[in-house]
Amino acid sequence: MAGIGFSYRKYIAIIALQIVLVMTVLDVTLVNVALPVLAEKFQISSSSSVWVITIYQLVITMLLLPVSSVGDLYSYKRTFLIGVVVFTASSALCAAAQGFEMLVIARAIQGIGAACVMGVNIALVRLIYPREILGRGMALNAMCIAIATAAGPTIAGGILSIASWHWLFLINVPLGIAAFFIGLKLLPQNPPAEHKVRFDLISAIENMIVFGLIFFALGNFSRKGDMVLSGILLTIGIAVGIFYLRRQFGHEQPLLPVDLFTNSMYSMSIATSVCSFIAQNVTMIALPFLYLNSYHFSEITTGLLMTPWPLATMIVSPIAARYVERHNPGATAAAGMGVFILGVLLLLTSGYGAGEWNIAWRMAVCGIGFGMFQTPNNIVMVMATPVHRSGGAGGVQSTARLVGQTLGATAVSTVFALAATNLSAVRICLAISIAFALTAGIFSYTRTLGHKTDLHL
Repeated sequence: MAGIGFSYRKYIAIIALQIVLVMTVLDVTLVNVALPVLAEKFQISSSSSVWVITIYQLVITMLLLPVSSVGDLYSYKRTFLIGVVVFTASSALCAAAQGFEMLVIARAIQGIGAACVMGVNIALVRLIYPREILGRGMALNAMCIAIATAAGPTIAGGILSIASWHWLFLINVPLGIAAFFIGLKLLPQNPPAEHKVRFDLISAIENMIVFGLIFFALGNFSRKGDMVLSGILLTIGIAVGIFYLRRQFGHEQPLLPVDLFTNSMYSMSIATSVCSFIAQNVTMIALPFLYLNSYHFSEITTGLLMTPWPLATMIVSPIAARYVERHNPGATAAAGMGVFILGVLLLLTSGYGAGEWNIAWRMAVCGIGFGMFQTPNNIVMVMATPVHRSGGAGGVQSTARLVGQTLGATAVSTVFALAATNLSAVRICLAISIAFALTAGIFSYTRTLGHKTDLHL
């Protein structure tokens, strides 16, 4: 095991990772709630205000693989610390923004810091936790993300009720400073490399062009923007992507780890992750329309009804991590998708007039299933790769999550644009969610056949 022995020092190092992970997730949920406030403050349209969210996620998606490669080649610790500095400083810039354009620029810089943190987070967890209890570290990640997702709207509402929107960003500053000094002191260095490989700058530029153009075009399609421009950008992105892929196959340690995809268990795990996050995001985006427009719940009640899902995921994730220390994580993840499908079916059949508690426990079933799935699936992905490629593997894992979430959001927008009514659109979305969850469950189970002895921690 690299670095210091597993002791209180390592537990404190993990705190630094989780502080910043929570900050990067919260900065999506907090700003989501504040969009109407920002639109009014800067005298812009609601659709324009969404750029505060879009630019942050777009920059993260463009940079995840390049910064993961930097971590693999040089230092996970240094990459993480640079990310913390950039994220913290740009949070202060966001709070100081006097105009909307300045806020968008500051959010783009904040996305750079978040990409650095997300790109090496899993690699650092793998260095800190011994192999036999790695699942607990992965579960802690999942739990912190679930806590941030569940608490974000409440925290944002509390801040906005007593202070200005600036404090949504200013709260990052003291937390970022604390995480930086803890990480500087206690985070481990990379294991010694057999030989150094140069960073592939051309591939990094191609990666940013491919992901930037494709995701921007998909988002524009879903917003019913300029279809001709979106089509041109999508075509250019795909064309550059072909050259990008060809370059990766000829590289010793490629930016997009195509060599890792020759491992069938790893490649199926990535496909499983994409399918699962499509299923999750389709459901999470569609359900508020059901509760607000069809069941006529208030906004506050709708928000509360969405909470049991991440709370259940938070509770189940560490239990699942302990369980897969002695059992096959692939089969456990497949069972989790089965429970998730059951939860979606229960929601689909709940019908008009279902009370709040009847809906809440169904939402919790979905969260239990996703908690059973997420941590074991992440473990399979991590354990299928060599330690010195943990950064690239973690970057692809985070990219798979963002790809799944983006495709899920695009699917919902498309369905709502084509469906006759909101109620029929929600039902179609839940059917799509079930189909992708079933695909993820099948992939999760079949990928482990013949690999069982390699999967136990």
